[in-house]
Amino acid sequence: MKRKLKLSGLASLAIFILTGCGRSDITSKSSGIWDQFVFGFAQIIKFLSFGGLVGLGIILFTIVIRTVLLPLMHVQTKSTRKMQDIQPELKKIQAAHPGKDTESRRIVAEKTQELYAENGVNPYMGCLPLVVQMPILWALYQAITRVDFLRDGHFLWFDISGHDPYFVLPVLAALFTFASSWLAMKAAPERNTMTTAMTYIMPVMIFFMGISVAAGVALYWTVSNAYQVFQTLLLNNPFKIQEERAQKVNAEKNKEKARQKALAKAKKKR
Repeated sequence: MKRKLKLSGLASLAIFILTGCGRSDITSKSSGIWDQFVFGFAQIIKFLSFGGLVGLGIILFTIVIRTVLLPLMHVQTKSTRKMQDIQPELKKIQAAHPGKDTESRRIVAEKTQELYAENGVNPYMGCLPLVVQMPILWALYQAITRVDFLRDGHFLWFDISGHDPYFVLPVLAALFTFASSWLAMKAAPERNTMTTAMTYIMPVMIFFMGISVAAGVALYWTVSNAYQVFQTLLLNNPFKIQEERAQKVNAEKNKEKARQKALAKAKKKR
């Protein structure tokens, strides 16, 4: 979780440096790779805006992007689950070498890498989808605020480049963020203070950011987080995972009972 937060901050900083503080309009005649990238996003949204409904274009654009990223998210989900499953082993390694000296840390690091290799775990895979989505989110924000046919759009009760006057989108984005985080936490075999805290802190952050950003971006967050809930239930359903773990525990208990019974019979024969 800490690594993911750090990478999120670094990605945001990198994107900010890359894009600069450009505020001028972006058109088909704009120069620069980034401006053309943003204008390309705007054109895709315009194409998907059936009936001139820019909000519908953003919704469909979000669904397309999340669907394209689905294979990557599936890899991330598998990696995250493997990381969760080896947590007991990681704790054993840390308990066996509790020292804070350089040698103890080196041993823990080596044994941790060995454990990762044995179980096919890449700890950075969990952060990759986040890093990939950051440029997309920033390009969307730039398209909404700097491309005229999106900036001047209106959908349902809000202006695309304005703020949601009734806070409906920020509330929905926060609720779906909480639902997604809660489902992910429920799938974990063990919970820690950081994970539990972020489950409640992130929705609050999303709500306040949703109030301050353009409504089009808040709409993207709402649809994206709703899709995340669907994706979690599809690829990493915590209720199925809990059932599988319970069955595994019961199978091990039954196996141990059978072993003890066999040993008891053997003793009687003697």
